[in-house]
Amino acid sequence: MTIQFNHTIVASKNNRETAEFWADILGLTVGAEWGPFIALEVANGVTFDFATVPPDLPGGLNPTHYAFLVSEAEFDAAYSNIQRRGLTYWADPQRKGENEINHNDGGRGIYFLDPSGHYLELITVPYGGWPAR
Repeated sequence: MTIQFNHTIVASKNNRETAEFWADILGLTVGAEWGPFIALEVANGVTFDFATVPPDLPGGLNPTHYAFLVSEAEFDAAYSNIQRRGLTYWADPQRKGENEINHNDGGRGIYFLDPSGHYLELITVPYGGWPAR
């Protein structure tokens, strides 16, 4: 068996709000609630399992970075959803290129925050570009 990434838990201020935000931006469908989790599945079968984290939990909510490789059409749709919501986005992780798109490796990319403070990234070309064919 080859090793595959299967799922991760996304700590959230509100699991429903954060799962629905991701689903709306990415054009995905929120899965059924299972125990304390609400799952969101992406095309390769990986699930992001959103869990509400109590504010008094030691260490609290630690925002994390999640990057998504998307097609040009998926980028356009997500970008439209980001604009519809009036979200601020950046061309770089240092938040210097506010409301700008980067064109790294010949593609397009942006960074933005979800309701729990997680840093989401959309890119149309992987870092380093596509391998030569």
